[in-house]
Amino acid sequence: MKKLFKFILNTIPRPILIRLSIVVRPILAFLLKGNRFTDPIDGKSFRMFLPYGYGNQRNNVLSPSTLSLERHRLLWLYLQNETDFFTAKDKKKVLHFAPEQEFYKRFKKQPNIEYTTTDLLSPLADVKADICNLPFDDNHYDIIFCNHVLEHIPDDTKAMQELYRVLKPGGMGIFQIPQDLSRATTFSDDSITDQKERAKIFGQYDHVRVYGRDYFDKLRSIGFKVIEEDYTNKIAPELVEKYCLAKGEIIPVCFK
Repeated sequence: MKKLFKFILNTIPRPILIRLSIVVRPILAFLLKGNRFTDPIDGKSFRMFLPYGYGNQRNNVLSPSTLSLERHRLLWLYLQNETDFFTAKDKKKVLHFAPEQEFYKRFKKQPNIEYTTTDLLSPLADVKADICNLPFDDNHYDIIFCNHVLEHIPDDTKAMQELYRVLKPGGMGIFQIPQDLSRATTFSDDSITDQKERAKIFGQYDHVRVYGRDYFDKLRSIGFKVIEEDYTNKIAPELVEKYCLAKGEIIPVCFK
């Protein structure tokens, strides 16, 4: 199964994968029913989660029902337990880059948010836009989600500046990225263009850098106030295992 999933991820373009997954998801959820692992996003339990990874595959990380990964489930728990994202009475304007399927329909149905999605390629995007040149007004959004996007962007400084520009003063942004916390500084090399070499060095064929611990300071240099939220340390160890979370993953919670 691991080889099959690796082949699918590395050969089928992401927009097509999104469409195919809509059909496959209910079948997988039915076949893998059980009680070992639980997806906190929809509360469904399974005997196993699916493997995932473009290079080295991780076992028990992809939820059969929502197709969420560790980072999605961690973010959901953080929003649910530590913020008023789901309960705020005042309507908030939310901008979501490259919207994840597990969040898209749920966020869109929320009566307390005005929800806009954006991306260059995603079929779920309301607005097709370049993150380095956004068609949105200054100080417009209360909340911005931009998760696992910046590692794809050659000029991530410009992208961060645009995120800062369109976020309201006092607004919150969550900008998750794949991060090597053992690495002090971010590594990039524009001369690496071969997809196989990129996958080997950066972890995925369409990534252009490996972020280190300096990622948070780069966000601060743009103007953001950054909380390095090590949220798995606030969750009971048995729930970290049950929800299939990545112990020690940091959520970058940014404020303007």
